[in-house]
Amino acid sequence: MQVLDQPIARINGLRVEFQTKDGPVVGVEDVSFDISPGETLCIVGESGSGKSVSSLSLMRLVEFGGGEIAGGELMFNQRDGTEVDLAKAEQGLMKQIRGNQIGMIFQEPMTALNPVFTVGRQLTEGLRVHKGMTKKEAEARALELLHQVRIPEPDRRLKQYPHELSGGMRQRVVIAMALACEPRLLIADEPTTALDVTIQAEILALMDRLKRETGTAVMFITHDMAVVAQMADRVVVMYRGNKVEEGPVEQIFEDPQHDYTKALLAAVPKLGEMTGKAYPEPMKLMGVDQKEIAPIKGSDEVLLEVKNLTTRFAVKGGFMRRTVAQVHAVEDISFKVNKGQTLSLVGESGCGKSTAGRSILRLVEPASGSVHFEGTDVLGLNQGDMHKMRQNMQMIFQDPFASLNPQMMLADQVAEPMRNYGTASGSELDDRVAHLFDRVQLPRSFMRRFPHEMSGGQRQRIAIARALALNPKLILADEAVSALDVSVQAQVLNLMMELQAELDLSFLFISHDMAVVERVSHQVGVMYLGRLVEIGPRARVFENPQHAYTQALMKAVPIADPRQRKDERDLNFKPIPSPIHDLNYEPEPSDYIEIEPGHFVLLTDSGY
Repeated sequence: MQVLDQPIARINGLRVEFQTKDGPVVGVEDVSFDISPGETLCIVGESGSGKSVSSLSLMRLVEFGGGEIAGGELMFNQRDGTEVDLAKAEQGLMKQIRGNQIGMIFQEPMTALNPVFTVGRQLTEGLRVHKGMTKKEAEARALELLHQVRIPEPDRRLKQYPHELSGGMRQRVVIAMALACEPRLLIADEPTTALDVTIQAEILALMDRLKRETGTAVMFITHDMAVVAQMADRVVVMYRGNKVEEGPVEQIFEDPQHDYTKALLAAVPKLGEMTGKAYPEPMKLMGVDQKEIAPIKGSDEVLLEVKNLTTRFAVKGGFMRRTVAQVHAVEDISFKVNKGQTLSLVGESGCGKSTAGRSILRLVEPASGSVHFEGTDVLGLNQGDMHKMRQNMQMIFQDPFASLNPQMMLADQVAEPMRNYGTASGSELDDRVAHLFDRVQLPRSFMRRFPHEMSGGQRQRIAIARALALNPKLILADEAVSALDVSVQAQVLNLMMELQAELDLSFLFISHDMAVVERVSHQVGVMYLGRLVEIGPRARVFENPQHAYTQALMKAVPIADPRQRKDERDLNFKPIPSPIHDLNYEPEPSDYIEIEPGHFVLLTDSGY
């Protein structure tokens, strides 16, 4: 890797302030680092550590979000060799640098793309503005870019709108837009956070390859240490607006100096950590007082039994809005959840895992199959009996902010299920709410707060407290920790395991994070295109994966060790076929073979 003496960008003593009604708040304080050509610098830290603020300052976009660069220099080495301080640059010069010499990939591709313009129009716009290309030249370059980011059928994609593409494809379009003018510096702000592990692996490999081919410097912002291990040459660790550590990637992982870096690395669940362990057990966290918990054994008694569950959604069309096709969201799946144990359903977006969970609670009505909870036929219950049944089966949703009422105090939200079901009232209710706050390790002073006054991890704890309010026997956790920072995620997972050990809770844990699933599960089911392709004890599925899709999924998981990087050649994913079929389509029943005791693999062709 050729690194010239002259860095592309040097940030010296950056200070950024945000004006609030309580006075100025410092977002970043005295941060300095530089970045050289052909280098990937990863900036890591949790939400609120100032990592995104640093990158937005370099683009001078922080001013559009109410921020102000209060001090420091942002030196940028331009194409013609002259250095300019971006902190003092005129807006006209910034317009010329943005997109042309510094490209940016934003975290959320749907908000970075304009929904009313075609992909082709958005890709050619920057080329025509910055490079003065004709319409025809810009279209040819746009097609070349889509080939470069390996989008299938690129000619067709140019004429499509963003909503017609999947999340992974939209993120590829955003990368293609950022690379269009061959920038000297590419800033990637959490570019893979919302993506499935297979698509993430492809996009990381793609960015690494493009960096090697073009010599672009990459400033990569993330809170995922496994991604850092995969991508970084150097790492800057940020905490509460300050840089606390900087060094080469191997040094940061193998010999971290700052306590915060050590704690961050200790909180990362690593694939393979549970090898040889028969049961789930909480993670050892630094600087956190933890109860000693024996490995969580659970029992062999079946709590929930699902047989041949099938859920389909109608696709309406035509003048009369008739049903013209069906989405086969869940196709003939069967599994059991034992008392005091966790069954995890894993798979990518759109594989049907959340629909399976919602079908069990009858939040969506299944087309066929049976669900038995403690021997009771759940699908045969009338509305009143189903209401009673939900006392035993509670759900924790992916986005705690959307599932909490913004106008209610937290104590009232935790008390609400008990009021609805009449399980407690008066002082008993108040005591129970206070006890639940203790249970999820939140101070009682928070009871009078509102959801917007809490961090993401604290809101998720409230959602758990509310799910526990009725003493349920089964909790469905739908991507309950996917949006949390690693240290908060580790604490919430440990809390869930502690509660499982104390209360003999069963969990149906829905996730796409293989390392988290390995940590918490007794049993694991892998879903692909609505079907369970493999299911069995966690150790068997992880240590001896049999189905081709399970093997591809395992291969894609980045490992938090810079010496075990993935190569693009290892990743060969097939595009996922459409789950939409016409009305006379008859799917085959799911046939399984038992590889070893309790470990089943799908024989029916699942399309993989």
